[in-house]
Amino acid sequence: MNKRQLATSIVVYAAFVNAMAQVTALQTPRLVVGITIDQLRTDYLEAFAPLYGDGGFKKLLAMGQVYNNVQYASKNVDRASAMASIVTGSVPYNHGIIGEDWMDRASLQPMHCVDDVDYRGVNTPDCSSPKNLLVSTIGDELKVATEGKGIVFSVAPNKEEAILAAGHASDWAMWIDSYSGHWAGTTYYGSAPSWFKHLDNVTNLQRRISELEWKPANEYIGTYNYYLAAQQKSFSHTFDKNRGIRQFKRSALVNEEITRAANFCLNSGLGGLDDITDFFSLCYYAGNWDGKSLSETTTELQDTYKRLDAEIEKLLKTIDQLVGLDKTLIYLTSTGYETHTDNAALSKYRIPTGNFSLNRCAALLNMYLVAMYGNGQYVEAYYNNQIYLNHKFIEQKQLKLSEVLAHCEDFLFQFSGVRDVYTSTRMTQGAWTPGISSVRNGYNPKCSGDITIQVVSGWNLVNEERGSSKMQRDSFFEFPLIFFGYNLEPKKVSTPVTVDCIAPTIAHHIRIRAPNGCSSAPLF
Repeated sequence: MNKRQLATSIVVYAAFVNAMAQVTALQTPRLVVGITIDQLRTDYLEAFAPLYGDGGFKKLLAMGQVYNNVQYASKNVDRASAMASIVTGSVPYNHGIIGEDWMDRASLQPMHCVDDVDYRGVNTPDCSSPKNLLVSTIGDELKVATEGKGIVFSVAPNKEEAILAAGHASDWAMWIDSYSGHWAGTTYYGSAPSWFKHLDNVTNLQRRISELEWKPANEYIGTYNYYLAAQQKSFSHTFDKNRGIRQFKRSALVNEEITRAANFCLNSGLGGLDDITDFFSLCYYAGNWDGKSLSETTTELQDTYKRLDAEIEKLLKTIDQLVGLDKTLIYLTSTGYETHTDNAALSKYRIPTGNFSLNRCAALLNMYLVAMYGNGQYVEAYYNNQIYLNHKFIEQKQLKLSEVLAHCEDFLFQFSGVRDVYTSTRMTQGAWTPGISSVRNGYNPKCSGDITIQVVSGWNLVNEERGSSKMQRDSFFEFPLIFFGYNLEPKKVSTPVTVDCIAPTIAHHIRIRAPNGCSSAPLF
């Protein structure tokens, strides 16, 4: 080979290496945006489509990969357990977040899933951290893979959504404090960034809450009726002086604050500006107004979806301008549950219903165990649909916990309104069946009770001491999962999938390990 041939070969090789480097850089999105919409439903999403513009939901549904048969792998999902499952690719049995609250065995007091007295709040009296999240998240694995260079942060109306989405290694997590209206955070993630302080100064809700009013976004809201026999009417809501922020966070207007904060962060250079992938989580609200029944607020719900569509469009425009949608991988999904029910209607139309009192149930169970084993306090506590036994006392009585639980199960099955009883022994050692699998996935040995009671559909689980009542509904809840951007080909998929597939799919496309509690395969 002569000198000219050698020089030509070197030039060609250098050009090839440069081209391959560029291709390699483009194979990883610069930004991943996770959008979780609390209580989003597919039927409402489709029904209110005439109210939408072209750049929000319609764009995602037309140009994204849409999975329309999506479920959670565990029972009794709420916004905390849902968010934890999404970002960890796991279930409560592994990640430890069985719900927003559970009974702390040490103090015998209810505790919130992100409570942590070791870390002070920023702009909030709440002390919080993700310490109860037992496995890694998408953001955690991104931090490890990029040696801390990838930016990870989250924005949500509520602290559990923000902190669980952010994970353990995030740069920042922020939410709206329910009492002060300030944007809040936790010292777990370090000192508050300067951009965060500026955002709070500019947008603080407490100064504006008395001036805010929620009216229909336009004259078309409520002009057609998706609901049978519901009366469509206009509305106008202001926010109560004492609980105005909490009301605001359960209205369509909260989504404008989420988008405003997200756009502020993106415009401050907090994601997608270099070839190192960043992760940004947002949570929006699509539930009912202020916890009221659906029959009272059908027009408000239509307006919520209309306004939410506009916020999604704003967000997509900002991402496209600053990063490029072709360099951004977006997923959108739901928390997969709903809170609004019309309990009074069941009795009115002679539909079977009733009240199951957890207080009385626990008291009678203790009396039963006293009759069997002698005096003592066998039932230590109860909370939600769970009963906690006194392990120390049972051990002192030299009783086998498994035998005591077997007797409890037999006794509780005799109660009216009880459909099934799951003991910790049955959860951990019982035979696998499709029915028990989802219940077991929602259980965690560290924080769940020894006995979980499932009441009959249509019955109310009542805790008279705490003044709480929750109706049991087992209706199918349909919600979508959409992947969009990053030059993905549009596709509709009807194959059933579960949300624990989201994390490994994102991990695969940004070329990092899936979270350490995740065993599911990527979707594509």
